[in-house]
Amino acid sequence: MAQVVRIHEHGGPEVLKVEEMDVGEPGPGQVKLRQRAIGVNYIDTYQRSGLYKMPLPFVAGSEGAGDVIAVGPGVTDFKVGDRGAYAGAIGGYASERLMPADRLVKLPDSIDYNTAAAMMLQGMTVRYLLRQTYKVGPGTTLLMHAAAGGIGLIACQWAKHLGATIIGTASTPDKLELAKAHGATHMINYKTEDWVKRVKEITGGAGCDVVYDAVGKDTYPGSLDCLKPLGLWVSFGNASGAITNFDILLLSSKGSLYATRPTLGTYVAKREDLIANANDLFDVVSKGVVKINVNHTYALKDAAQAHRDLEGRKTTGSIVLLP
Repeated sequence: MAQVVRIHEHGGPEVLKVEEMDVGEPGPGQVKLRQRAIGVNYIDTYQRSGLYKMPLPFVAGSEGAGDVIAVGPGVTDFKVGDRGAYAGAIGGYASERLMPADRLVKLPDSIDYNTAAAMMLQGMTVRYLLRQTYKVGPGTTLLMHAAAGGIGLIACQWAKHLGATIIGTASTPDKLELAKAHGATHMINYKTEDWVKRVKEITGGAGCDVVYDAVGKDTYPGSLDCLKPLGLWVSFGNASGAITNFDILLLSSKGSLYATRPTLGTYVAKREDLIANANDLFDVVSKGVVKINVNHTYALKDAAQAHRDLEGRKTTGSIVLLP
């Protein structure tokens, strides 16, 4: 029997219920994975709360790494004993699970399970944000909200490698220093400073080419005021709550701006795109360009506490559950 964390009703962390479950054997196109480490991400809290609607009941989580222990009919890319990692396949908070083989990627020997589980969703998100949603390079000036979070720390390192000027926001002096240590060029304490004004000061009034905003309600519409004319606002999260009053006319009045609300699933819907994204991530991590900070580990049974700490902004870097 596998240990799983299942959600029977939407709500706070208390709805995460630890249960035992027979996950069965893999069907056509599936593999059975014994999980070694499981990633915890903000999207898990959105699905738990009901902000992102999920059919009930469901096993929480969508990221992990482990060993293939069985393969179903028609699976040719994997064999028993292969190491694999994934993101975006719901059912992750489990010691064992079934999943579509085409959503799993082979894990290089150079990357351990904890690192893989901590980086797949966040790292592949950063890859599409910096390389596809907006092509960051030398000369790019960007604003990264929540720069000391899991995605923020990866993005700061990767964007620095690409030659960008990175302005970050965070809420405490320690978080400001952490993001600076990971490549941020300038940091702003949004609790004590007028961050829109500071962005304008840092950029000499020019503004940023792109703003990456996973905060949501608290940073809208201020993020738009940080952009150059024709700049791009990338809203990819709702840490402070969902934006419910988006006014498209602001895009014209503030400089013919662009706005997008991307999601990883679209960028890796095709298997070839998934593999290309993952391989780019494995490359920068294996070379040491990007270091993954697994700053918090919890037992699988303590998933509720992990959610409390994440939503309470008590964490930095990545969070991993250990079965």
